Amino acid sequence: MKTRLAPAVGMAGATAVYQRMLCDTLATASTVTAQTLTLWIDHPVPSAPLRALAGRFAMPIGIQSGPDLGARMYRALASALGSTPGGGDCAVLIGSDCPEYDAPYLESAFAALDTHDAVLGPAADGGYVLIGVRRAVPVIFDGVAWGTDQVLQATRQRLRTLGWSWYELQTRRDVDEPRDLQHFPHLAAVADVNRPCLSD
Repeated sequence: MKTRLAPAVGMAGATAVYQRMLCDTLATASTVTAQTLTLWIDHPVPSAPLRALAGRFAMPIGIQSGPDLGARMYRALASALGSTPGGGDCAVLIGSDCPEYDAPYLESAFAALDTHDAVLGPAADGGYVLIGVRRAVPVIFDGVAWGTDQVLQATRQRLRTLGWSWYELQTRRDVDEPRDLQHFPHLAAVADVNRPCLSD
């Protein structure tokens, strides 16, 4: 849930935007060939709509665990690398808040991991919308100031420290703040339709 949108568009508007982005992300990810997909959620018990959505795309649901975003991301990647027979060659983690994903973008992330230790999809706000690795190492995610414009730079530094090679995809915009909706009229329209007509 994008709670930072709520002050501008209300909880109903924020929920509608989040649901639209999640559905679009899963639809795009499901077109990437020869990949095993998992929907990772931060609720201990998946809601009926989430179960239905995962079922629509025939993907299992994973429950996030860990004290912060970095720990949850690490554990999701480690799980993905360990759940494929033979250990899996690589894993890519994408957020559900980037309306600019398309199948070629995601496929290029997997292709980059054929020749690099990691791949990053930079976000315009200084974070990233995608990270992929050939092996999961906690230090990549430890001590990062999540939600700031220093996330990408901090991650690059951690990869340098590890001596890893990495590839960076084209920069993409994500949706974190109300002002981000100006770049995505279809999402702004979703939020507007669900905006409360009366203030509290």
